[in-house]
Amino acid sequence: MSPVRGVGVEASRAAGRLVRLPLDLAAGGVGQLAGHFVRALSEPGTGGDEPSSPEGDIPVLLVHGLGDGESIVAPLRRGLDGLSAGPFITVSYHAFSPDIRAAARVLGEQVELASARSPGRGAVVIGYSLGGLIARYYVQALGGDVHVPLVITLATPHGGTAAALLAPPHPLLRQLRPGSGLLEELAEPAPACRTRFVAFYSDFDEVVIPASRGRIDHPDLKARNVLVPGVGHLTLPLHQPVIDQVRSLLTAARQTSSAASLPHGHGRGKNGQPRGTADVPVTAAPKRRTLKGSR
Repeated sequence: MSPVRGVGVEASRAAGRLVRLPLDLAAGGVGQLAGHFVRALSEPGTGGDEPSSPEGDIPVLLVHGLGDGESIVAPLRRGLDGLSAGPFITVSYHAFSPDIRAAARVLGEQVELASARSPGRGAVVIGYSLGGLIARYYVQALGGDVHVPLVITLATPHGGTAAALLAPPHPLLRQLRPGSGLLEELAEPAPACRTRFVAFYSDFDEVVIPASRGRIDHPDLKARNVLVPGVGHLTLPLHQPVIDQVRSLLTAARQTSSAASLPHGHGRGKNGQPRGTADVPVTAAPKRRTLKGSR
């Protein structure tokens, strides 16, 4: 996608996001007034007439960003229809949750429930923005790699973001500041983590600053970083080439899950993929270094 077109698309999405933001925050606030996190709902949709999520070969849990709610998750879910994966479950946390660690524990509860319903099969977690960091903390620091063979992150500030330095002193935003205690914890050795990560990030992300902080650069993690050029923070998770890549990843995860009771390996991936591989598109030829946008 060209930079000019990228600016236009991102501005359009930002306008729509501003319209929905009060509703998403209000929904989260209701959960807080009740004294608990907003719990996961199978196939949340945007309205009561949307069909429930069908059972598939592997559970897929979707974790939204800070204050995003259904504005991102519902369109992404629709883009993943027809894969025979599922059930699709949205794990929600309100915008005033104590911190990423608490949200990760909520995610863990939902992953374990989903895994219990599908014995012998792992679950895939897809996290957008802050949701990707919640997913990573769960599998890397809370032992969630036992249940989750694959985490896909979309526009996630894995290394923090300079934007958080100028943000209000929100508990979650403080943890996104470079060098925060939580990010230092995630930088610690993790040789036992068995989960495979695929991190989609953009060179045009106005939230993850600098863009390189959207990558996972950890020597112990099996991570593949996919650069998506010319799209903004709000556009990336709904960008059709990204959705196509996510569909391919879920298809591969289904096949692997069907072939083994524990679908994640140790040390190296199915094709000998070493830990820490960067900027390699997941379905393209090895020489291609970025995910090309559509015209």
